[in-house]
Amino acid sequence: MSLDNILGVAGGAMDAQVIRMNLAVSNIANAEVSGNSSETAYKAKRPVFETILASEVSGRRGEVEGGVRVKSIIEDSSTTPATYEPNHPQADENGYIYSSNVNPMNELVEMTAAARSFESNIEAMNTAKQLMMRTVEMLKK
Repeated sequence: MSLDNILGVAGGAMDAQVIRMNLAVSNIANAEVSGNSSETAYKAKRPVFETILASEVSGRRGEVEGGVRVKSIIEDSSTTPATYEPNHPQADENGYIYSSNVNPMNELVEMTAAARSFESNIEAMNTAKQLMMRTVEMLKK
């Protein structure tokens, strides 16, 4: 793998981690959004990553074989808790409101993992940059 490809793989991974972090932040922001059914209550969003194969490389997006991208964003399928509050304006006919399935602690873990992965990719890019600079210095001699 060339040093240029290393930069492309790390850059694509950083893009994917930014999406992951943005989804975690959005989930936290919507953690208190409830609904009158489990379908209308906010559901946490999760990114689905995929490896970029040689036949799938898109040069216009700057993708590199072996890199990663976000394939899709899915809703977390875990159950939404129901609370009996018959006087709540969003209560269903049985008096229940449905809270979001967002667990703020899990979202903080997601954010931390995304930040660490982002930092690891920065280190990979810095190492590739240092190798390129050393190569140029050696060629000058």
